[in-house]
Amino acid sequence: MSAKTTAYAFIDSQNLNLGVRSAGWVIDYPKLRLYLKNKFGVSKAFMFIGFVDGNQGLYTRLQEAGFILVFKPTVRFVDHGKETRKGNVDAELVLHAAAIEYQYYDKALIISGDGDFACLVEFLASRGKLLHVCTPNQRYSKLLKPYSQYIIRMDSFKESVCKTKDRHRRSVETLGLSGHDDK
Repeated sequence: MSAKTTAYAFIDSQNLNLGVRSAGWVIDYPKLRLYLKNKFGVSKAFMFIGFVDGNQGLYTRLQEAGFILVFKPTVRFVDHGKETRKGNVDAELVLHAAAIEYQYYDKALIISGDGDFACLVEFLASRGKLLHVCTPNQRYSKLLKPYSQYIIRMDSFKESVCKTKDRHRRSVETLGLSGHDDK
């Protein structure tokens, strides 16, 4: 990519977080932001995230790491007897990438393995604006398979963006993430 090319990242935070956690590791967000800048030339990284009261510390740390947060209200529901929250950010991510920010970047990097973004990937690829789709793990939607030349699995650069065990333990304690095994 040339020095004059402007690249933006559009990140589905829930897909990223759950995807890497299911693969047994945790993202170090400052490392990720630096990696996106240095490896892909990403000047702006938009993170689409559900807003939950009490998570201000997390939001502050993400912003301090250089992410631009786009919030979506969350919905509370019970799943298998456990209360959980979901903030479906798909529409906001597509809207920002295909309309709101579209004229300001030359290349887009999408971080998600969600097939709901296949239409966005197709749109960007057909216009020569797709840089890569970074999938959090080896399992990603079959709807993205036609764009395999753009796909980079995040485990290929895991060592550059993964929390170390000590740092992971502190983050789990700080963020209050329960049910996460540190073995």
